[in-house]
Amino acid sequence: MRTVSRSVGRTPLRVATAPAASRALSVRFFCSHKQHKQHKQHKRIPTTKAGINPGVLGALAAGALAGWYFYSGEPTPSRDSWRKVNFHNVYKDIAALLEDEDYDDGSYGPVFVRLAWHASGTYDRKTGTGGSDGATIRFKPESGHGANAGLDVARACLEPLKKKYPHISYGDLYTLAGVVAVQELGGPTVRWRPGRSDEKISANCTPDGRLPDAAQGANHVRDIFYRMGFNDQEIAALIGAHALGRCHSNRSGYEGPWNASPTSFTNFFYTELLEDKWVPKKWDGPAQYVDKDTKSFMMLPADIAFKTDPQFRKYVEKYAADQDAFFADFAPAFTKLLELGVKFPEDAPVYEFKTLE
Repeated sequence: MRTVSRSVGRTPLRVATAPAASRALSVRFFCSHKQHKQHKQHKRIPTTKAGINPGVLGALAAGALAGWYFYSGEPTPSRDSWRKVNFHNVYKDIAALLEDEDYDDGSYGPVFVRLAWHASGTYDRKTGTGGSDGATIRFKPESGHGANAGLDVARACLEPLKKKYPHISYGDLYTLAGVVAVQELGGPTVRWRPGRSDEKISANCTPDGRLPDAAQGANHVRDIFYRMGFNDQEIAALIGAHALGRCHSNRSGYEGPWNASPTSFTNFFYTELLEDKWVPKKWDGPAQYVDKDTKSFMMLPADIAFKTDPQFRKYVEKYAADQDAFFADFAPAFTKLLELGVKFPEDAPVYEFKTLE
């Protein structure tokens, strides 16, 4: 894992520094307070590392951005289809897709994390609905929810792997992509297991509004995460993934990265939140904050709540001071998120994948 200097976070110009880097996404656990506009199609140079036909990927991306979605042409995998999949090979093929200098900050990693998060973070423990089981995020209307703007890019990028591994479910593919991205960008080892099944129709799509609103404060954040079954410590650990990626004005309405190393999984979200002075951004967009010194980095209103709320702040201070502590708490919280509502087979194995480096 490449070491990222804290000093990088003080420079206005951002550079992709992590292996298989990726600040592609607007890795936002929080979504916009308004409906996102349809994003523009991004050109990407096809890769053959994963044994994928470049023409297929281009066609898939174009189709996804046109508002319709591709399927593998194979029968929908059953809950037992995972037994026919070599997940170590899938991991390697996802990792081979991460780097792309023509996409965002040079990587699809952050948008893969966001896809995994948004596919899973719709879970409601009271009703038992939502979550990654079923992969309803690929259907309208859920795919068109404002919080999911831009995720068609991630789904289209992964679609050739669905063709290559027809027995993998979309739910397993999307969540595994998030695990790959966290690990290959320098984050902790995240335990993952297969066994999700896929819905065949959109009837069970979750209603809009289950993901957090970036314009809100601590009470709203707790309402959203408590609904899923998280506590304050887990919430504070999960928000650390905002070290990755950036916001896009043509998706969420917000704009900018959280720090200078948006393709490296670090504890920089916490250090920047505490050490910088954050002031309201002067612009025509929604209310957000920028660092006073360089105005190169941003925080969302919901991010600031982790600095001002005493219960959240104690964890922010802990993770800012100790990246290992952050990694140790993030990994199980992220695994929990990806498994919400999933009824795994009793013999589903638990994987701890090794990174490619």
